Amino acid sequence: MQAPLFLTSIRRIRLREIRLVSGLVLGLFLVTHFSNHALGLISLEAMETGRAVFNLLWRSWLGTVLLYGALSGHFLLALVALFRRRTLRMPVREAVQLAFGLALPFLLIPHVVGTRVDFALTGRGVGYADVVRNLWILSPDLGLKQTVALVIAWLHFCVGLYFWLRNKAWFARVGLTLYSAALLVPVLALLGFAEAGRALSEDPLRYPETPMIPGAEQVLPVVRDSLFVAISLSIAAVLAARMLRYYLRRSRRVQVTYPGGRTITILQGFSVLEGSRQAGIPHQSVCGGRGRCSTCRVRVIEGLSEQPSPTPQERATLARIDAGPNIRLACQLRPSHDLTIAPVLSANRLGPVLLASGSPAARGRERDLAVLFCDLRGFTRLTEHRLPYDTVFLLNSYFEVVGQAVESAGGHLDKFIGDGALALFGLTDTPDVASRQAFDAALRIFEGVRHLNETYASELDQPLRLALSLHVGPAIAGEMGYGHAMGLTAVGDTINAGSRLENLAKELDAELVISAELAARAGLDLTAHERRTVKIRGRNQPIDAWIITQVGDMTGAASMSNRAFRTP
Repeated sequence: MQAPLFLTSIRRIRLREIRLVSGLVLGLFLVTHFSNHALGLISLEAMETGRAVFNLLWRSWLGTVLLYGALSGHFLLALVALFRRRTLRMPVREAVQLAFGLALPFLLIPHVVGTRVDFALTGRGVGYADVVRNLWILSPDLGLKQTVALVIAWLHFCVGLYFWLRNKAWFARVGLTLYSAALLVPVLALLGFAEAGRALSEDPLRYPETPMIPGAEQVLPVVRDSLFVAISLSIAAVLAARMLRYYLRRSRRVQVTYPGGRTITILQGFSVLEGSRQAGIPHQSVCGGRGRCSTCRVRVIEGLSEQPSPTPQERATLARIDAGPNIRLACQLRPSHDLTIAPVLSANRLGPVLLASGSPAARGRERDLAVLFCDLRGFTRLTEHRLPYDTVFLLNSYFEVVGQAVESAGGHLDKFIGDGALALFGLTDTPDVASRQAFDAALRIFEGVRHLNETYASELDQPLRLALSLHVGPAIAGEMGYGHAMGLTAVGDTINAGSRLENLAKELDAELVISAELAARAGLDLTAHERRTVKIRGRNQPIDAWIITQVGDMTGAASMSNRAFRTP
């Protein structure tokens, strides 16, 4: 029983996880290597001291296995990715990332051979003074190449790290810090190396050159050239294997029919997305064809029963969007028989908008948000006998109150709908913080409207009255709309439930309805108020909510708890 269980566990280790782990190991190496370079801003002696610590980590047997295992594994995975692609047509970002992965070994080989291989074969410990002398004084062209190699390696790591972290809920809060570090680390390293070169040029006798071991001049070039040949042959072998696969499969073709009757022929093993790209048919794919989003999904009209079953990655993504039985991901569906499909998202309409923006919001992100719905009660009757200018002035005064309250509390004013408003909280904060911000904004709105009523008491037949609702839960936030109407908004069950709670406030003639979930996350003590379990239209599960008839009657504990949190 143990062997099958062990083999099952091994199979669960996917190439993506191996690529991620190997990339993180190489990234850690780059961070420590660049940090060691940056010590050159202090002195060459500081660089040597840092190198001793650096070597304890990366020249130990464990560090050696991790580093070179990650380096070779990452390169092999790049070859696997190259082989698996049925077409070399791809977005520029994917092409650049793949090219970086394949080019890095060629750029790094001279430096690796001159340091690590030299040490392994001869035992000669090359210090920073030797490296700086060689790259800064004796061979500046080689130094320039090494600089380019390290910058490309760093860019490759940062891009990979970004695409791994960009959809994490906490990434927005630390993104600016990570961007700053991504820029600062290589800059400090290059400045440190340049300062070490300047110091060595001014006093070359202070740092004597480590003598070359006899015979090394003949051995090291052979090792370097052999590595160049081996890597070149491995890439050539993959390209040859791609061509062989093409000729072996060219008799096994399937037809994919698109809306309007257009039909393309692709080789078996190609995905529908790869077929679209090869034929020049616009096809939405925000994640680059990795099955991490559902924008490439298609509705299979004919031929579904004869196709391969969804992969685990595809099945998980489709389950997240509750897709119907005839929906498949174009990037994961590799048809074995003819089929007719219709893309769910139109690339002609949405593609230019989504792909032109590199922001996470443009791609859409699921996260827990707090939502605030606000509406003026009886405003239509209030404006029946007012001049248009007066109506616009009064409405804009109210909108100003809402907008300032939301922004001061740390939220995002989504939109005004008639005399109502929708605000979002938690785009860059945790759900608990977002809940407190939403409640704080509600108090600010009530305070602002009370001030409007006092200011314009002589102009109003009756005071302005509000109906507000607060709720928190998962929602999809992203840039949605068309043309000039594009904007950051959110959709999902949480938005629908928040809107229904606002309607409930109107029905009960209450000023504020707060879901029990938001009250708990915000730490509100609302036991002095009525609590109801309400059925929300269009939602299977009811919602527990607190009904606050008059906001002025709220318990002191609830108000003080949140006013203490307010942003000045």
